[in-house]
Amino acid sequence: MERFVRGLPKSELHIHIEGTLEARMMFDLARRNGVELPYGSIEEVEAAYAFADLQSFLDIYYRAAAVLRTEDDFADLMSAYLARAADDGVRHAEVFFDPQTHTERGVDIGTVIRGFVRAREEAAPDITSTLILCFLRHLPAEAAVETLKAARPHLEHVQGVGLDSGEMGNPPELFAEPYRMAVEAGLTPVAHAGEEGPAGYIRSALDVLGARRIDHGVRAWDDPELVERLARERVPLTMCPLSNQRLQVFPDLGLHPLKRFMDAGVLVTVNSDDPAYFGGYVGDNYLAIAEALDLTRADMVRLARNSVEASFLPEDRKAALQDEISAYVRSHPASP
Repeated sequence: MERFVRGLPKSELHIHIEGTLEARMMFDLARRNGVELPYGSIEEVEAAYAFADLQSFLDIYYRAAAVLRTEDDFADLMSAYLARAADDGVRHAEVFFDPQTHTERGVDIGTVIRGFVRAREEAAPDITSTLILCFLRHLPAEAAVETLKAARPHLEHVQGVGLDSGEMGNPPELFAEPYRMAVEAGLTPVAHAGEEGPAGYIRSALDVLGARRIDHGVRAWDDPELVERLARERVPLTMCPLSNQRLQVFPDLGLHPLKRFMDAGVLVTVNSDDPAYFGGYVGDNYLAIAEALDLTRADMVRLARNSVEASFLPEDRKAALQDEISAYVRSHPASP
C-alpha cells in the first residue's frame, strides 16, 4: 500500500509553504541571515512541536518564519517543498502563502512572490503549482485590504485568495470586503473554516466570502444539512489528518470523520497542511488516515481523483491527470 500510495498521481490543495520550513533549513537560513533563534539545536526545535491547540502551533510557526528574509530564501523554501511533493506523487500543488507574516517584519511582498515564482519556474517538469495569497484572520480586515493593494503588481502570479491563522473569534464575515476586492481582482476564493471554529463558519465562508473550497471543514459533520449541501454542490473539503491529530482536533485519528464525509458523497481531499511541524507530507497523510480508518486501495484512488477534481486546473489538464491516475492503477494491479 505504501509504495502504491506514494506513486499515485495526485494534487495537493492545502499546503502552507511556510509550514514546510524544516528545522534543518530553519537553522541554515538563520545562519545565512544572522537571525538568532530561541532554540539551540534541531532536537530542541522538534521537541517544541508538542502542540496543545492551533494557537500553540501558530506561536512557533510565526517565530520560525523570521528566518525568511531574501528572495533566495523564499525560492529555496519552495524548491524544497516541490521536490518533496513530487517524490510523493504530487503532480500539481496549489500553495498557500502568508504575505503578512513577512511584510510585518519589513520584507517586501515582491521579494516573497518573486522567490516563489522563480522556484516554480525551475521546478521539475512533472509538477506544476500555483499560489494562493492568504489573509491572516487574527489581524484586522483593513490590514488584509492593504496587503491586497501591495500585492496588486504581482497578482499575475497568484491564483487564489485564502483565509488562515487563528480561527476562534475571527469569523469569515469579518473579511467580506477584502474578499470582494480580491475576487474583483481575479482571484479565486477559498477559506479555512470549521477546523476549531463551528460549522457556522463554513456557512459564512460559502455565503459571505463565496469560497469555492473549504479548507479543513471537519466541523461540518455537526450540521447534517450542511453536509448534504456540501455533497450536493460538490464543495471540496481539503482535509489534513495529521494536522488534526497533532493540533488535538482529533487526537485519535480513528475518530476522524473523513470516511463518513466520503460515504455522504462529499468531495474530500487529503493534504499535509504544515508538514514540517505535523510529522508528515501528503503521502504520510494518505497512509495515516488509511490505517486509522481502514481505508482501501480503492479509497486511496478515489481521494487522488478527488484532489484533481477539486483543483482549479483547466479541464483539459484535469482530464489528463485523471487519465494518468487510470494508467497508474492499471500498471499497479492489486496483489491477489
